[in-house]
Amino acid sequence: MPNKTAIIALAICTIGIGPSAPRAFAQEQAPPAVQSHASNSEEDTDEISAVPNRPTLATSGESVQRGVLEVEYGFEGGRGHQNINGLVKFGLFKNLELRFLHNPYERDGGIAAMGDCGAGFKWKIFQQKGARPTVSLLYSAFLPTAGNGLGIGATSHQALILVSKDFGKQHFDVNEGVNALGRVGAGGYDRSYFSALSWSTSFTKKWGATAEIAGFSRASADNPATLTLLAAPTYSPKSWIVFDAGAYYAVYGNYPRWTIFAGVTYAIADLYHGRLANRSAHR
Repeated sequence: MPNKTAIIALAICTIGIGPSAPRAFAQEQAPPAVQSHASNSEEDTDEISAVPNRPTLATSGESVQRGVLEVEYGFEGGRGHQNINGLVKFGLFKNLELRFLHNPYERDGGIAAMGDCGAGFKWKIFQQKGARPTVSLLYSAFLPTAGNGLGIGATSHQALILVSKDFGKQHFDVNEGVNALGRVGAGGYDRSYFSALSWSTSFTKKWGATAEIAGFSRASADNPATLTLLAAPTYSPKSWIVFDAGAYYAVYGNYPRWTIFAGVTYAIADLYHGRLANRSAHR
């Protein structure tokens, strides 16, 4: 069994690097990247499984396993816009996931800087069972840490209700929520609403695909309504790692018409039991 101290040190270093936030919040940020589409069982298992939030804007109602540290990194690029985005997740309890977000690199209109960061949590109210779907609540706070006039510009908040359901190999995520966008240089918030429907499936044990329609309502003159369509294949050689690559199309809004992306979700270790994802629990 690997040394527990070494695993915890690796976890701290990973968080310190600052993987970036998925672009799922404000219209000023880059939009979509996916989701985990494997359901968690009610009972803890020995096998560590990744629960991606990439590459869709929609977030799965499922949470990472208790004690598991998981990271996501991704790159996206479109005309006049590129970024590196990421997310660190930790299963504090069985139904409570802590989330830390950071964009280490943002480039818009030829101007580059570090992006915004944030933190939040996902609370799973109940797990799917029979006809009942998984239902969770997600809260995130976003801090304007981006430089050179990029990013959201003011502290902002997001609250979502997440509903996930499997129908055989077909997985669906529905998100509905509200964004409170801080006004730059003034007090108060502008409000917008977020809706998303994503679908995913598996073709083989390792290969799958995902698609999504998602959008924000108009918040202000600087933050008009947006609508995006996304499609991507996914590849999971092991249960603890998932790769994705694809594109999303902006039907309308402040995004490039076409944006391509690629990323990975990696469940690093079970910190409560002191084992790495790529090691057997019985070694």
